[in-house]
Amino acid sequence: MTQAWQFDVPVAGSKVLPPDSRYMEALSSQGYGFEVAVADLVDNSIDAGAKDVVIHFLRDGDQLVSLLVVDDGRGMTEEELDVAMTVGGRRDYAPDALGMFGTGLKSASLSHATAVTVVSTTKRTRAVGRRWLMERAVSGFQCDIVTPDYAQTLIDRYDDGRPITWQGTVVRWDGVKDFPKHGGGGQTDRYLQRTINKLGLHLGLHLHRFLAREDFNITIAVEDVRTGSVYMNFGVEPLDPFGYPVSGAPGYPQLFTTALPGVGNVGLTAHVWTPKSNLDEYKAIGSVLDRQGFFFYRHDRLVQAGGWNNFRQPEQHLSLARVAVDLPDGAGDVFRLTVKKSGVETSPEFSAALETATEGVAEGDTVPTFLDYLAAADTAYREARKRAGTTRRAVIAPGEGFAPALRETIVEESPTLPHETPISVEWRRLGNELLFDIDREHRTIVLNDHYRDAILGGKARDVHDAPLVKAMLYLLLHQTFEKEYSGSREKDNLQLWQSILVSAVRSEIRGSEQ
Repeated sequence: MTQAWQFDVPVAGSKVLPPDSRYMEALSSQGYGFEVAVADLVDNSIDAGAKDVVIHFLRDGDQLVSLLVVDDGRGMTEEELDVAMTVGGRRDYAPDALGMFGTGLKSASLSHATAVTVVSTTKRTRAVGRRWLMERAVSGFQCDIVTPDYAQTLIDRYDDGRPITWQGTVVRWDGVKDFPKHGGGGQTDRYLQRTINKLGLHLGLHLHRFLAREDFNITIAVEDVRTGSVYMNFGVEPLDPFGYPVSGAPGYPQLFTTALPGVGNVGLTAHVWTPKSNLDEYKAIGSVLDRQGFFFYRHDRLVQAGGWNNFRQPEQHLSLARVAVDLPDGAGDVFRLTVKKSGVETSPEFSAALETATEGVAEGDTVPTFLDYLAAADTAYREARKRAGTTRRAVIAPGEGFAPALRETIVEESPTLPHETPISVEWRRLGNELLFDIDREHRTIVLNDHYRDAILGGKARDVHDAPLVKAMLYLLLHQTFEKEYSGSREKDNLQLWQSILVSAVRSEIRGSEQ
């Protein structure tokens, strides 16, 4: 006999089930990228009213030892610090605060460090500190109390306007998992150069509206704790994703408005970038497919840089289309911000509403729609390609092993053949008479690992290394993969290139040995 469906589950009371201490491990395994985690700490500084934030990499000779984020915000009392260090501790956020969930400081820090120490002082209270040590946290939520003397010593290290004057906070990471384990041979310097560049671009992009203000600065610096010398000291510049010099299409930017149930009207500022731009504001934001679409802001903080949120698929012809959306407060289930503040999930209602979004000031039957905007961005891209002159032959796209920026440039400069497996490149051991080989079955250019160090010239090995050599071989060989076999002329060309390139790399080796 079929029983009537119960639309509510009946219960017989409740009981308290406190979290297991291993919850801390789950908290530290949320996939925070390094730049995303540091940005989360800077968000806390902004919420504290900081005007200056310093991100300090500390090294002892070749070894990186700690990362500190220091600010001149209002600081915390002992009670406020306990709340901040409590897992899930919730304070009363200001209406325009960047914080939301009460987990960012802990989850961002413990994702990348085995210990996080927070020391803070206000104008009216002494310096206090707390430390989460991962091995103690997972055994029972034991948070260490930092000695008052050391708390004051750490504050004093950054006082006198560097950046703390009367109040401020220092967040210290130790046992940073991303740091090189052995820093010799220039490994630490290469890591710092690469990491600081990526961190500066990330902060410059996601906090560009704050950095554009005259009263807010972020500085990234490196200090050798043994000598006290500070270097690589520079300010983060704003990277405005809408900072083009000239619009790519007449009539843009343009404000569209759409009504969403339970939210009300939401504005969509549609932009068309200048075609063929080489500005960092355009090029430094992911691949040609990543940097188009919606740029969502929450309280002036960029929380998603590109993507169409299931409205449509990204494509090369829409690479100039960017849409700024300031998320309304109380958006409910229509816009859901991820805990890491690195993306926005949108409901199907948002995609449906875009179909009817219109430009707010026009009247009559010729009201431009959001779909008209996409057509205008598509046309601007195609017209720019026509004005460039000759039509280039379509190519098979590059794939794994090519640096992202290189893949992006090839895709931008040449049309790609649809539905074709990309050409990959990888290192394998080959005979010494070969610099490269062609693996047609797996559509791969194979480079001889025997010559890898000579080609790299002392640089570190990684999956995207040797971009210049890989680019040249791609240009020489990409058409080879469009055919099942090579004819006699093509075989002769392959042998010619092989001989010349092997001779060149051997000359490189002999030169380095002299």
